[in-house]
Amino acid sequence: MARVLDEIRSPADLKRLDTDRLKCLAGELREEIVRTVQKNGGHLGANLGAVEIILAVHSVLNSPTDKIIFDVGHQAYAHKLITGRLREFPTLRQYQGLSGFPRREESPHDAFGVGHAGTSISAALGYCLARDARGENYKVVTITGDGAMTAGMAFEALNHAGELDTDLVVILNDNAMSISKNVGALHQYLTTIRTDPAVVRARDEIERIMSRIPAIGGSMMKVAEKLAATVRHVVVPGAMFQDLGWAYYGPIDGHNIPLLQRVLREAISRGGPVLIHAITQKGRGYPPAEEDPGRLHSLKPPICDSDAPFAVTYSEVFGDALLELAKDDPSIVAITAAMPEGTGLAKFAEELPDRFIDVAIAEQHAVTLAAGLACGGQRPVVAIYSTFLQRAYDQIVHDVALQNLPVIFCLDRAGIVGDDGPTHHGVLDLSFLRTFPNMVVMAPRDGAALRDMLCTALQLARPVAIRYPRGATAAPGRNVKPRTVPLGKGEILREGNDAGILAIGSMVNTALSAAELLAARGTAVTVADARFVKPLDEELVLQLARLPGGLVTVEENAVAGGFGSAVLELLTRRHVPIERVRLLGIGDTFVEQGDTERLHRLSGLTAEDIAGAVQLLLNERPTLGSFVAH
Repeated sequence: MARVLDEIRSPADLKRLDTDRLKCLAGELREEIVRTVQKNGGHLGANLGAVEIILAVHSVLNSPTDKIIFDVGHQAYAHKLITGRLREFPTLRQYQGLSGFPRREESPHDAFGVGHAGTSISAALGYCLARDARGENYKVVTITGDGAMTAGMAFEALNHAGELDTDLVVILNDNAMSISKNVGALHQYLTTIRTDPAVVRARDEIERIMSRIPAIGGSMMKVAEKLAATVRHVVVPGAMFQDLGWAYYGPIDGHNIPLLQRVLREAISRGGPVLIHAITQKGRGYPPAEEDPGRLHSLKPPICDSDAPFAVTYSEVFGDALLELAKDDPSIVAITAAMPEGTGLAKFAEELPDRFIDVAIAEQHAVTLAAGLACGGQRPVVAIYSTFLQRAYDQIVHDVALQNLPVIFCLDRAGIVGDDGPTHHGVLDLSFLRTFPNMVVMAPRDGAALRDMLCTALQLARPVAIRYPRGATAAPGRNVKPRTVPLGKGEILREGNDAGILAIGSMVNTALSAAELLAARGTAVTVADARFVKPLDEELVLQLARLPGGLVTVEENAVAGGFGSAVLELLTRRHVPIERVRLLGIGDTFVEQGDTERLHRLSGLTAEDIAGAVQLLLNERPTLGSFVAH
């Protein structure tokens, strides 16, 4: 039987579909999404929940002339499927395939590239102001998840747009979750709107009245007076948005396509800033995701055989270690930004709920909150993905480092993270963190080292950052107590007289593999784990730099300003020639999506690449002042 989906070449094709065929298409989109995500991995729950909203928006608007802007991008798979990317959809999140997020380079229908939360309303308002200034006439609609509304940036944009009174529609896709369940006063406010009996009755009444309206637009305006009493009931619960200058419609059923179409047309006809509050179910249409939307927020690709020997992830090691330490130290407080499961803190939250804080998607607030806790005598540990901590740069500088406060930052997903792509690779943290005065920066080579570094950080009365990768590590001995690491001291793991390899974090084991390759070729190298990016082990660096074959530094971070740059700065400060130094790391580019093995190879960060860099050092004649950076 032919699918409706196979007839859709562009959003314009939706306009000829009646309600029954749109409903059929919604089911087919879900089947395609589930099938692809099960194979490739990807974000499942939110995408399944947004299908009807996307169909309604595209059937009313004229994309790409009209602009549809997503928040985060976890909701955009159906959008990709109906905008001419059906054939390419099996390449989702694969190397050189479709991105898992909207991306301007990929399609004219992707009006704005996204990957982090809270950006859509700001970007949409920018489009509106450009449209108005240029005298153009197109519509701008955002599809914004309710989790994104916990980001302060979203409210900054709401405040600004409410004052300007430009034509902008925000569809608030409210499924009561971001990745985990939403938290905070805003979540409680939206829950009240969703569940208050008077609101539910008013919603049902407005849907009944609107369903009787034979035409849209002018006709809708003509019956506005008849709807006034009912609309008032609906608007009052959204008074917060109304007070900010927004017209509020809702809450409405986000899976009712005809209703969504009618309300969207009315919102556009009304003009000015309008917020449509749509209630959806995360994981809709796929029972496992409906029953456990948090766990099935996203799926990983099928596990490969090479993962089998590893029992735990770095996130689990961190979470277990922090819980163990917190049981002995009542001052320890764990903080996350809407990621208790992702950062390994779910068990901590369950066992020590009074010392666990989820601030929702508000990284800036998380950092300054931690600063205040530290001032009050607590020991805050802030667990945030590396790429998300970028959002709180100023707070780290101004509120933590400047005051030399003992806040510990644990940066999960540091380095190359794979198929989530450039918005999620954490390859800049070493570069920006090491510039902060008072900051200690560490990176463990395995789970046992992570436990030791966390223990060490708690002994230091100053800011500390520990960055570690996504993925598996050998399980540390659970009966082995974490030990402190000497501040600013690395560790030699293998000795050789020909050349030196100084690696940090996730690259240490790769460097050891490179040493094995070199040994098979008759070359003996010293391999050291720097452990600290700041302060550097000066004695160790100087020792390796003076080996006859020179020194190669290796990091899963941008070369620009990173660990290798710190080594060069040290050597020049100590008047040591740098012509026999090579830096390996991420070049001056955004790393694309793909499996991590491929991306490491493309970035020149395999054992063979490291061995090759050492071999070049040994073979080439030194040229004063030269060095190589991948």
